Parts: sequence; C-alpha cells; structure tokens
Amino acid sequence: MTQPRLILILADQLSPANPALVLADKARDVILLAEVAEEAHYVRHNRHKIVLLFSAMRHFAKDLERDGFSVQYLSFDRGVASLEDACRVALDATGCGELLVCEPGEYRLASAMATWSGELAVPVQILEDRRFLASHDQFQQWAAGRKQLRMEYFYRDMRRQYGVLLDGAEPCGGKWNYDSENRVGWRGQCEIPERPDLVPDAITSEVIALVERGFPSNPGDLTQFRLAVTRDDAQAQFDWFCNYALANFGTYQDALVEESPWVFHSLISMYLNCGLLEPLAVCQQVEQAWRDERCSLAAAEGFIRQILGWREYVRGIYWLLMPEYATRNTFDARRPLPDFFWTGNTDLRCLEQAIKQSLDLGYAHHIQRLMVIGNFALLAGLDVEAVCAWYLAVYVDAYEWVELPNTAGMALHADNGAMASKPYAASGKYIQKQGNHCKSCRFNPAKTTGEGACPFNSLYWHFIDRHADYLGGNARMGLILANWRKRDAADKASIRDWADAFLAAL
Repeated sequence: MTQPRLILILADQLSPANPALVLADKARDVILLAEVAEEAHYVRHNRHKIVLLFSAMRHFAKDLERDGFSVQYLSFDRGVASLEDACRVALDATGCGELLVCEPGEYRLASAMATWSGELAVPVQILEDRRFLASHDQFQQWAAGRKQLRMEYFYRDMRRQYGVLLDGAEPCGGKWNYDSENRVGWRGQCEIPERPDLVPDAITSEVIALVERGFPSNPGDLTQFRLAVTRDDAQAQFDWFCNYALANFGTYQDALVEESPWVFHSLISMYLNCGLLEPLAVCQQVEQAWRDERCSLAAAEGFIRQILGWREYVRGIYWLLMPEYATRNTFDARRPLPDFFWTGNTDLRCLEQAIKQSLDLGYAHHIQRLMVIGNFALLAGLDVEAVCAWYLAVYVDAYEWVELPNTAGMALHADNGAMASKPYAASGKYIQKQGNHCKSCRFNPAKTTGEGACPFNSLYWHFIDRHADYLGGNARMGLILANWRKRDAADKASIRDWADAFLAAL
C-alpha cells in the first residue's frame, strides 16, 4: 500500500479549494492543523485575529472529520513551538512519508519551508496557492518591461480574464472605473443599518477564554468579538451586506464617520484572507446584485475593484519585489512610533477614533488606514519598519503579503513609487471634507499655526518642505510645491517651527 501523506493546512488557508486539500486522499492521507507559538507571537497580534483563526481552524477540522478525513489537530495548549515542529510531531504519530502544503502567504514562512525537506527527512511538496485569481507567473508577465506598475491596467486585464462587469468586450456603463463617484464625505445623510449580532458558540467561547489567558497584553477587546468563524456564517454576513449595505457602500466608502466603525463596508477581507470566502464568488455575487438593480454600477464596480483589482495586485507586487521590498525607505523615515499607537490616547480626534477602533476591534476601513493613520505616519516621518509591524499586528485581516504593500507602498510611499504615482499626503482639510470627526476635536482644520491649529496642516507643509527635492521630480506635485515656494519666508518658518514643536513633543 502507498505510504500516507501528511497534508498541512495553514490558518489562512481554510478553504476546500486549498490545492493541498484538493489532492488529499481520504482513504490514506492525514490532515494536520496546528495552533503554534511562533505564528501566534511573531508580532503582537490583535486578539480578535487569534480567536478568529483558532476558532475557524477548529470548526474547519470538525467539518473535515465529518467529511471523512483523518485529522491531526494540535491545539495551542500542546505547546508546539513552530509549524515545522508540528509537522514533526504529526509525522512521528502517523507514519506519513510525505508532506503536502499550499505555499504560505508570507516570505518569512516560505523561506523556512524551503528547508523543511532536509529538516523533516521526508519529501515536501509546496503547491502554488491557486485560490488567488492571478498566478505568480501571470503577474510577472504583466509586470515585465513596464516602467510603472499601476493597478488600473492590471485590474482591466483581470476584468477581461474573468468576464466581470463586461458587456461583450467593453466595460459595463462604458467606463472601467467609477471611483470619482465614490468619494462622498459623511454629514449624516442617511441611516446606517444595524448589523446582525453573531453570538459565539461553544468552540469560539472556549477559544476566547484561551486567548484571554494566553495573550493578556495583546490589543483586542474580546467582549466585542462578533466575527464569523465558519464558511456558512461568513457567507451569511456577506449576504447581509449585499442586501442592506451595498447600495450605499460605493457612495460612502471613503467617508470618516464618528458614529459608526462599520458604516456600509462589507467586513469580509478577514474572511477572504483566511479562506472562508472565495474572491471570484463574492465579485460575481455583487455583479449579480447590480444586474438585479439592487445597487448602482459605481457601488458594484468599487467593490469589485478592491477584490479583483487591488487585492490581487498587492499580492503580485509583494511576491514580485520581495525580499528587497521590505527594506525600502524612500524618505529615510526613522522617528520612533509614538506610545499612543498602542493606546489611542491622543487629542487628534480622527487619529484617536481610528487607532482605538483598530486596537479594540482589529478593524478600520481603508481611508482610516491610509488617510488618517498612514497619512499621519507619513507626514511625521515615523519609522517605516515600526509602522508596518504595527499594521501587521493590529488588524484581523493583516498578512504580510497584503499589509506590506498597502502600508510601505501606499500609506508611507516608502517603496520609491513602485505602487503609487505620488505620496498620499493630505492636510486636515481632507479629513474635514471626508467626515465629521473635526466637530469633536479640539483642533481646528482651518488653522495651520497657533493655538488650536490642526497638526495635520503644519505637518503637511513640513513634509513638503523637507522632501522638496524628491517631490520636485513628480509632475503631480508641481502645483503644491509651487504654492509652498511662493509663500512668505516668515510664514514658512512659522509653519516649520510649529511642526517641529509638535514632532518634538511626540
């Protein structure tokens, strides 16, 4: 009889489409899932993320057993140090003669796996993760020879490849991108629907207790844990979004809202990134909602662009440019991370709201991440490595393949412009335009210096001033630089001094 194989399923690969699971033979192979110390501790993970993954893994294991698979499950209290050690334990226990695993999403783990065959003394087959819609080879071929790797052109190719939002060969509505219709700021224009509560079951409650004991100093208020941990519940949450929030999603996707952390967002990135939902299926469901006239084309296109375009694009950038990508620091930003990134205790209301929400819930929408927290980090020159580690730690949906390009590339422009055509730098006026945080803030977005002046304003011009040589080579920054250079010398000095004083106080 052929020797059984060990099939390792990683915590972010809980999908029946996992290529290692697809190859599994129920009659002889053994499935391994393991909660290990190294993966739980390599950054200070938000406790919501740990609960989500541990509970989803336990539910997934039970589903596999019901489906007739033989499963080895190593829980966190077994004290297994690493995934390699977990494989060693399972190989010894089962007598399997080969290991199959889907490639990991992070470079550090891929590097470790490259040594496993020798360390474990069995053949190790690492399979390409075909749950993504663009393969590594496909993205490399798209990127080859291009001077600029802009997402928009990649996104159009993906739309054509998968036939999404097309009328024949043309984009529905005659345009590929409706982003200009999806930037409305929030002024309480409509009612935000209340989301259904999801009560933790016995497995999740047990995991919550474990995480409370084992990770007491990690961020995350687990009294507010309401994430889905099964495919059915994740799908139910997405169905709710399509029925009750999608119609307003596009209009207010960039809005900063004082009274709601969720607004009209789908809250499914964490499910896509751990395998509980499939990317093409959610795009097709949203397209169908538009065709059924349940949302606007702008809302449907805005959602689909995030999944079929942006999500696949950032993964492609990550694997194309790693490991060198992680060392880039365009502006030589080295300022230590302020303590309030771990408490949220700051007088800047927009930052306080976004950071506390991120710490407590493990969630913030893209404008909070990019144009509030990321914008502040960019303007203040915060250390790129520290900022990236913070983003990787606090968000439930964060894995390095998606976090690093979004943070280093988009938020901090630390990648020498590989992703963004210009830095995403903005003053307090942008934040005021997009929402209602400024009404609850002691700082005035109309003031640049003096008592009560919004720090974003002086920091913005301070950033422009200290990086004028670099920005001068960017055609999109020409008007802004010209505005700065024509200011009175005393005015510029006052702004610089005001920003320096704020930075010194950090």
